[in-house]
Amino acid sequence: MFKIGERIKELRLEKGFTQAQLGKLIGVSQKAIDYWERSVNEPKASYIIALVKTFDVTFNEFFENVNI
Repeated sequence: MFKIGERIKELRLEKGFTQAQLGKLIGVSQKAIDYWERSVNEPKASYIIALVKTFDVTFNEFFENVNI
């Protein structure tokens, strides 16, 4: 099982985005992406929606194997 941050990192790398690029696409800083990926904190629901759209996955695919 993944933490949500590990899943974000996995999907980001699959799409070939840097943290800065992903942050720009969804309207947050690179540092926010870094904090999410390291599980320092978690994204709000509105950013999860943006991540799902940006990664072009369903919510089920996004949360696949995520321990919530």
